[in-house]
Amino acid sequence: MLKWGVERRLEFIEFRLFWEGGVNRSDIIEMFDVSVPQASKDLTLYQERAPQNAIYDKSAKRYVAGPQFSPTFLKPDPDGYLSRLRSLAEGLTDHGDSWIANQPETDIALTPRRKVDADVLKAVLQAVRENRSLEVHYQSMGSRRTDPTWRRMTPHAFGYDGFRWHVRGYCHIDEKYKDFLLPRILGVRHMDVPGPGGDQDVLWNRTFDIEIGPHPGLTASQRVVVAKDYGMTNDRAVLTVRYAMLFYVLKRLGLLGDARQHNPRTQHIVALNPHETERALQRADFEFGEVGQAQKKVGDAR
Repeated sequence: MLKWGVERRLEFIEFRLFWEGGVNRSDIIEMFDVSVPQASKDLTLYQERAPQNAIYDKSAKRYVAGPQFSPTFLKPDPDGYLSRLRSLAEGLTDHGDSWIANQPETDIALTPRRKVDADVLKAVLQAVRENRSLEVHYQSMGSRRTDPTWRRMTPHAFGYDGFRWHVRGYCHIDEKYKDFLLPRILGVRHMDVPGPGGDQDVLWNRTFDIEIGPHPGLTASQRVVVAKDYGMTNDRAVLTVRYAMLFYVLKRLGLLGDARQHNPRTQHIVALNPHETERALQRADFEFGEVGQAQKKVGDAR
């Protein structure tokens, strides 16, 4: 059995061979700060374990992927590679940590970053970890509480809607589970005994299956590529979503309201069980009005 550090370096060698076509000794030295003999030993070991994968190119002075290349230490993951690329483009990771040597020119449709206070996040994490409640100075966007107020909550989980983070917890004032947007927590204090925990949060623990399919207004060939894009079988895929996250998922996918009424050129998928989905959304305590007009957000924590 290989040591973790050695296996990690062999995985790096394979990453470079698969995604970038080649690797050399200096790449290993620079990435892992190992000696020249150790880098050479790693390359030799890799060739022993995967003899068809790496061929030394004398002109390029590096090992290149062989024609019979077959991954041994790494499962090629497009999502994983693109996540690394996205992190680089957004400045969330250092170039060296990404393992990507030749970064293609990349841009991201950025959204303004929502600033989260480090001390607030640390306190909320501690409360979740230790199963305790705490008071948060929270700015609601609702009409009942227009100024920041102190309220006690018992947090138990975190959620991300694709744009912002919230903490899911029991609100001791309203006596119900809500989502609190982390950037709207202006301060924390007075950690104490907990209220009801996450095991009693029905909307968090129960799930609903959204059935999706290609928009019927697309052409046959367009429906085929949409089905491939979303991993559908027989023009159908099932997304299992927590009730507490249902609004966020539907909003992001453009499925609030009747997606069939939207232009198929911009709305490529529809819900195949729209009536059940609408009832599930209502059950999750959201207002579901006219198409595209669902305005209530859990993040307001009204």
